[in-house]
Amino acid sequence: MRTIASQMQGLPLRKLILSFNIALVVFICLYGVICIIQPNYANLNLFMNFLRRAAPLAILASGQVFVIISGGFDLSMGAVVTLVVVAASIFINGDPGSTWSGIALLYAMGIAIGVTNGLVVSYLKVPSIIATLGMKLLVTGLALMWSGGSPRGDLPDNFRNLGRFVWRDAPLIGTLSIAVVIAVVFAGLAWFFLHRTAFGKRLIAMGDNPRTAELAGTPVKRTRVLAFLVSSLAAVTAGIVIGGFAGVSVNAGNGLELQAIAACVIGGAILLGGGGTLVGAVFGALSLYALFTLLNLLGMPQAMRDTVQGLILIAAVAASVLRAKKLG
Repeated sequence: MRTIASQMQGLPLRKLILSFNIALVVFICLYGVICIIQPNYANLNLFMNFLRRAAPLAILASGQVFVIISGGFDLSMGAVVTLVVVAASIFINGDPGSTWSGIALLYAMGIAIGVTNGLVVSYLKVPSIIATLGMKLLVTGLALMWSGGSPRGDLPDNFRNLGRFVWRDAPLIGTLSIAVVIAVVFAGLAWFFLHRTAFGKRLIAMGDNPRTAELAGTPVKRTRVLAFLVSSLAAVTAGIVIGGFAGVSVNAGNGLELQAIAACVIGGAILLGGGGTLVGAVFGALSLYALFTLLNLLGMPQAMRDTVQGLILIAAVAASVLRAKKLG
């Protein structure tokens, strides 16, 4: 019988501990500094407000991690977010009765984009970074043409509430945002499919060694298509939350795909594929948003924020490569 000590030395558990603890520790440290600079952030209500603002990035990271584990990237996420916000305002156009049918259309669009990404990468053998970059340009152009380059239409209150509604006097926690609930539900479902189903095991095996996984009977192409589908659904969900919180904008998703990738890598995902956890990705997103909040509190300009984000992404990639070498 294997002892507890020997189990602790197992490779999968090492990956889990490494990816989870790094992201969690980084988040705690950054949020601790925020509380020192601005003590009000230690208040539970402000913490819940922080989670509400970070919810879209956590959702995006929850989808992006599926693609990264499979050994690819999804650079179309930010463009899908923008398309969702623009399309929602045009589909619904201020009519509360059209909200849910409009949301159904948004998810149908997301499914089409995700499946197309997966099919191009899997069956046409186009590298994911090229395929999704092409999709990003296509979707961005479509959103701009559709909107005429400026916000159109309107979003009714029942749609806006999906991003901005806050339940006051919630038991134990005081306030609860619907955006946080959506993020928790999406991340919970993503965690289940990634860590408790055969699909998740196939995804990790495929990312580690696609050829070996295929010889072992893993449906590699179908698994990769499903990974891109999850990523696209995450982008649609995040777009709905962002549209609800911030309203209509043709720049709603700018740069979010790189933030989602950085969040996943901060959370321990291996860029070469085959390693990563959902919990790590979520805490990576919270860490990244905490850093942005800290920079804002310090009065750093937007240019500095972009520079720091680039440095983080480079450092995260380097750390991912080193982690992959250490884990064999």
